[in-house]
Amino acid sequence: MSLASAQPALLVLADGTAYPGWSFGASGTTIGEVVFNTGMTGYQEVLTDPSYCGQIVTFTYPELGNTGVNPDDEESLRPQVRGAIARNICSRPSNWRSTQSLPDYLKQHNVLGIYGIDTRALTRRIRSVGAMNGAISTEILDPHELLQRVQEAPSMAGLNLVREVTTPTVYEWSETTDPVWEFSSPAELDGDPLVVVALDFGVKRNILRRLASYGCRVIVVPSTTSPEEILSYNPDGIFLSNGPGDPAAVQEGIQTAKALLSSQKPMFGICMGHQILGLSLGAETFKLKFGHRGLNQPCGLHQQVEITSQNHGFAISADSLPNADVEITHLNLNDRTVAGLRHKKLPVFSVQYHPEASPGPHDADYLFERFVQAMRENRQAKVG
Repeated sequence: MSLASAQPALLVLADGTAYPGWSFGASGTTIGEVVFNTGMTGYQEVLTDPSYCGQIVTFTYPELGNTGVNPDDEESLRPQVRGAIARNICSRPSNWRSTQSLPDYLKQHNVLGIYGIDTRALTRRIRSVGAMNGAISTEILDPHELLQRVQEAPSMAGLNLVREVTTPTVYEWSETTDPVWEFSSPAELDGDPLVVVALDFGVKRNILRRLASYGCRVIVVPSTTSPEEILSYNPDGIFLSNGPGDPAAVQEGIQTAKALLSSQKPMFGICMGHQILGLSLGAETFKLKFGHRGLNQPCGLHQQVEITSQNHGFAISADSLPNADVEITHLNLNDRTVAGLRHKKLPVFSVQYHPEASPGPHDADYLFERFVQAMRENRQAKVG
């Protein structure tokens, strides 16, 4: 991208560190929690993932926008990030699927971006000090003035952002992944598809595609839907989705999950859904220093390792699990934080990572099949 016609921009962190650069995307001022993602691909999925609502994402891979954007790679209707930070930006993409350049896409959706800064230095700063609020501006180029704006913004801890991204209405999802992957237990019984009610805390489309690919009838409901309404759909299973913000602040979701445990229906949680499930079982969560956001996070237990995609800034405290019937099934092998839970008596389990994302390998897709099998067994038990 040519600097000759570029508009100056400024990034300021809450600790006063300032990074001058150049603007791409929209103009103005935006404030959010500055985090970093280490993935080398998938920038459009990151930008449109509702779990990034409220955040300004630093991309550690130095080139951004080379393959443009296209409708198929969107995880939601629009970009969800507050802003984007890059080293270099490509304004003339080269890819047969591309329908638009990244700068034009962000400008269309009024999302600010800054490039031309040392993203390595910025990432090292976040790793050293921790994720913090920051601001990008094309109109306020005085670091002290922009810092004042940053200091007025609320911290991510204690922030409920689910209400900004959850669906306002109930809808059904039928689109599958392409191609549909092999699986051994299609989600139907006697020709009648298994019904999954997905509680939407900020669900990614690829999760819904994987559920539909297994043959499930997927009904997506708002995060504030009551347990009684969820059960009125007579679901074979309940899915708790990913989402943004502090999970402990999503009290309505925690209480709903807690109430649904007594239904003894299979429940599967991913990311925030994992945290919500843990909180409903009596555990506590805490904010990670700089979070896990990338495509190659190793997770496992008992010598079996999965390469996973992750995006979260909070985690379940292993020491806070009060229920002897709840066991840890996966750990993040980089820092030993909890990455998976299972109830020993109920058909309930969850993972902190994203099995639908498939960052090269499909190591974790078996979790969807496990959910399907649990629903089949539950329905067969009723019939029997």
